[in-house]
Amino acid sequence: MNRLHLRRAAVLTAGTLIGLVGVATVAGPAAAHHPEPSGSYCATKDGKVTVNWSVISSETDISGRITKLESTVPGPVTGALAVGAELKKQGDGPLTGTQTHTFQGAIPKLELTVGAHWERGQQSHDGERTVVAQPSRNCEAEETPSPSPSSPSPSATPEPSRSPEPTPSPSVSNPPSPSAPAEPAEPIFKLDQDCDTMTFIVENPAKGIPFTATLTTEKGLTKKLASQPGGTASAEFDAYQGLKVTVKYDVVEDSETIPYTQPRDCSGQGGGLPVTGPAAGAIAGGAAVLLAAGAALFVTARRRRIRFTA
Repeated sequence: MNRLHLRRAAVLTAGTLIGLVGVATVAGPAAAHHPEPSGSYCATKDGKVTVNWSVISSETDISGRITKLESTVPGPVTGALAVGAELKKQGDGPLTGTQTHTFQGAIPKLELTVGAHWERGQQSHDGERTVVAQPSRNCEAEETPSPSPSSPSPSATPEPSRSPEPTPSPSVSNPPSPSAPAEPAEPIFKLDQDCDTMTFIVENPAKGIPFTATLTTEKGLTKKLASQPGGTASAEFDAYQGLKVTVKYDVVEDSETIPYTQPRDCSGQGGGLPVTGPAAGAIAGGAAVLLAAGAALFVTARRRRIRFTA
């Protein structure tokens, strides 16, 4: 009898563990979808700068499409990288593009903001990232033609050798200027929308700055979202048709109003009703990423306006 009870207890424990693992697997949130851009540039002495951009997808199983390209470099991006282009799975290679411009004086910060869209089952996902191009190490050095040596004439009189002049040492009164401090890292903004909820998420990197966002619905419901470096903060609203949320940050003057966009195949659901069935985990974990507003948060002198899309 004791052995029979032990066997029954073992079977019940194993079944419970398997069920908990299944729930965690199905109901777990989906990973954020986003493009992963990079850039490098080469400059010549006459101020001509050529920037090479490259974008890969964060997703390894589905393709997306490019929805936004904004660059601080004047002129269009040439090449395969363009709005509407297919962003293939991560293992299928990057999209590349090139920009060329001549700058007068110092080269400014060369930035590219890339937005992309994915369709995964019943969920639509939007993501955006901004990257700063770095100097390339593979720039071809300009070849300076060296003068061809001339053979001395037999009748020429050799000139007396001169002692080399001493090289003046650098003046102590003009020390090298210190480099400018690095700007804070930009946070990642996400928007999760399913048939029941609208959730705002901010992932603040360890080198970011603290800030607070005030979120207010069109009905006057207000929630605070406090973001600290190295942490993730979120604010959730019950979803319904006509829901609009206005986001105001304490570090910038502008605000942005974001309407709720109901995902497809929500017939018979939404408005607070529970979602059941195998698709519940996918719907609850689906993510539509907010367009990045990090540049406006940290480079306030540029007075960029924060913009979001779902």
